[in-house]
Amino acid sequence: MPEVPDRDGAAAQASGVLVAHAVLLTDRLTVDRTGRGGGVVSTAPYCYRRGNGYVVVYRYGVAVTIGLDESEEKSALGELLGEGQASQPLEEERLALTLKPGEDEGLLANGRLQVRELSDAHVLVLADILAKSVALARYEREIANVFDTIEPAATELAATGKLPTARRGLLKLIGSALLAQQRVSGRIAFAEKPDILWEHPELERLYARLEDEYEIVERGTLLNGKVGAIATAAETFTDMMDTARSTRLEILIVVLILVEVVLAVVAFFFR
Repeated sequence: MPEVPDRDGAAAQASGVLVAHAVLLTDRLTVDRTGRGGGVVSTAPYCYRRGNGYVVVYRYGVAVTIGLDESEEKSALGELLGEGQASQPLEEERLALTLKPGEDEGLLANGRLQVRELSDAHVLVLADILAKSVALARYEREIANVFDTIEPAATELAATGKLPTARRGLLKLIGSALLAQQRVSGRIAFAEKPDILWEHPELERLYARLEDEYEIVERGTLLNGKVGAIATAAETFTDMMDTARSTRLEILIVVLILVEVVLAVVAFFFR
């Protein structure tokens, strides 16, 4: 776990140590962009200055705060969620930052990230990695729960040859898998680099280091593979259930035909 210093924004900046905090709040965030004035840094993702730090908001439900103290962060998250909504995070991740002008940038042995400065471009690069990481963590947990649901049905099929009867439950699993795949590949776009790198190619190295450290591409690819496996398994179950249902229907039709023949024969002899 990264080392996290005291959460006093002004004191932290004075000492050259800051905290980046990524929080997954909901499935989708919409931002009220009025009243920001000259504090807006970026529109996609939406990033603005707050106090001594920054707030970066991603449409797939993640907010990243950098350099804020506890009260500033709580206020910012409350504004994003709206009145009366709890700010209990679904997933979160913290990273301590050390400002060292003129030195190499990257993660240190103590778990801190060393950067030369906290520029707007640095904020957007760091926020992109942390936001993807917490979003992937949420879907990794959800997909693991789906696997736990499928496993008993697969075990019963292997042991007894009996198919599960909960067709609706399997269809829900297919829906959950497809939804997770759409969110991971579409909303999060884990394999895409942030647009800020086009304007600041000198940060490519830092981004690559962070992407490798958090295993963003590997985790996203693995998650997509798991989602595909779940969809295939659920579709296989439903196909087998459809086949069994068709077989029962055919048997029922044959039985009805035989009954009709017997009744016709009986009626013929009585006449």
